[in-house]
Amino acid sequence: MRKLLLPLLFLFLSPLSLWAWGADGHRAIAKIAEHHLSRRARQQVQQLLGTESMTMVSTWPDEIRYYPEGKDTGPWHYVNTPSGLDHAQYLTELRTQVGPNAYTALQTQMALVADKSKTPAQRRDALKYVIHIVGDIHQPMHTGHADDKGGNDIKLKFRGRDTNLHSLWDSGLLDYQGLTYTEMAQQYNCGISRSAVRRMQAAPPAEWLWESYQASEQLYPLTPNGTEVKYDYYPAHSVLMRQRIQEAGVRLAGVLNGLLG
Repeated sequence: MRKLLLPLLFLFLSPLSLWAWGADGHRAIAKIAEHHLSRRARQQVQQLLGTESMTMVSTWPDEIRYYPEGKDTGPWHYVNTPSGLDHAQYLTELRTQVGPNAYTALQTQMALVADKSKTPAQRRDALKYVIHIVGDIHQPMHTGHADDKGGNDIKLKFRGRDTNLHSLWDSGLLDYQGLTYTEMAQQYNCGISRSAVRRMQAAPPAEWLWESYQASEQLYPLTPNGTEVKYDYYPAHSVLMRQRIQEAGVRLAGVLNGLLG
């Protein structure tokens, strides 16, 4: 019993900075993706997940990290790099990093989902990771600087509470808007044209990470360590937040349509 209670206790006491986009953000991304799945991919997803849904399993990789079977998966959720890289330098850094990261983990888990020689359980767990990691790498601070742990060491105040730059983008801004994940998905998915879907899905995962890195490079200078984040921060960045969640959902569907459709 004690072995079960300790991970749960750690889970509830851990900072929100461990949860990219928060539970509602990940579920909204999965909900948006569901709207853009092909019929074949939808059937395959349902077959693999059984009684579970994409929205509910979207947070599983965060939850499993605190149990023995997920203890080595922490680095799968981010790619931290130095600041000031141009596009070519970033792609080189991304492809030559030593050790696991979100980029390599996504490639591995995508291959497992598509590999029908694997057991249904292996493919199911890999699918859960794909759903989650695609969301993670669209959060700008999950591609932040290595020297400040993706913004975790940038201490801030937001709405009178202590936080950090990573947590602000993980959940602070999402919580501020006061939407459920279903409301968020409905609003963010509204009006996406077919041409926009094709444009979003055309870029490969390395470019998704580059987009997030570019966004993080713009965000860092706005909030030096010790900043009290003002009321105008949310309206100034809500468009970027919405765009990244929208793109994550549409691109997740594109990935699954390719793997399972």
